Amino acid sequence: MFLFDDKLIPLDEWVSSFIDWLVEGYRWFFQMIKWPVEVTLTGLENGLHAVHPLVIVVLVGVIAWRVSGLRLAIFSVVSMVFIGMLGLWPDTMTTLAMVFSSVIFCTIVGIPLGLLAGRSDRFDSILRPCLDAMQTTPAFVYLVPIVMLFSVGNVAGVLATIIFSLPPIVRLTSLGIRQVHPELVEAGLAFGATDWQVLRRVQIPLALPTIMAGLNQTIMMALSMVVIAALIGAGGLGAPVILGLNTLDIGRATIGGLAIVLMAIILDRVTQSMGKKK
Repeated sequence: MFLFDDKLIPLDEWVSSFIDWLVEGYRWFFQMIKWPVEVTLTGLENGLHAVHPLVIVVLVGVIAWRVSGLRLAIFSVVSMVFIGMLGLWPDTMTTLAMVFSSVIFCTIVGIPLGLLAGRSDRFDSILRPCLDAMQTTPAFVYLVPIVMLFSVGNVAGVLATIIFSLPPIVRLTSLGIRQVHPELVEAGLAFGATDWQVLRRVQIPLALPTIMAGLNQTIMMALSMVVIAALIGAGGLGAPVILGLNTLDIGRATIGGLAIVLMAIILDRVTQSMGKKK
């Protein structure tokens, strides 16, 4: 009899039991985590849906023009109008609300963690395995525990997106801080600056292009995960893609995927240009 014919370590049962224990005993804690995400998402979604589409189109065009130039502005306006003509405007606004909500919380959590990791080798050695696990774990694996802990819907999708999108901004913030030349830090300290002043006036400004690159990657990963989150009831542009997949409706899946690609190009070019200007 071969040694590994039978399961020797019932890890799957242990994990299931652990999740059940969390749900039964600490649901109040997870609801407390869910509340600020739900409030932020609801506010952004209601706000985007309340604004007239032409106002949003003009605003996107102006932002693209200011940070990148006329070419991106024209592309952004044409793309937004095209998405609206496809009948996907409400889904697009929901997707933007989910992406922005995810990026807000990734920024709030990720940049401080990155700053600590960039200034402390010990903290970085502790944090790095966690980031490795978050980045290498398949996106679909996040969905099952998220559903059990936070139910289904847009909020659960945003929470899964936050976990999936957090590592890039942490890693690149830490990298940016570590790339600041030590002599510049020593010069600041020699002139009597405190550690906080050196961080705020020397390290962060010099690391800002790298931090912005991390923000760009976080936005891109958030947009990709928001689509996958449609599998647990999240709305937005992922819904027509999943519906098209389930019903073999290639037309519906195509227009959903095309809208996602256009949104990704706009967000990517705008954030890249912002980073270069900084």
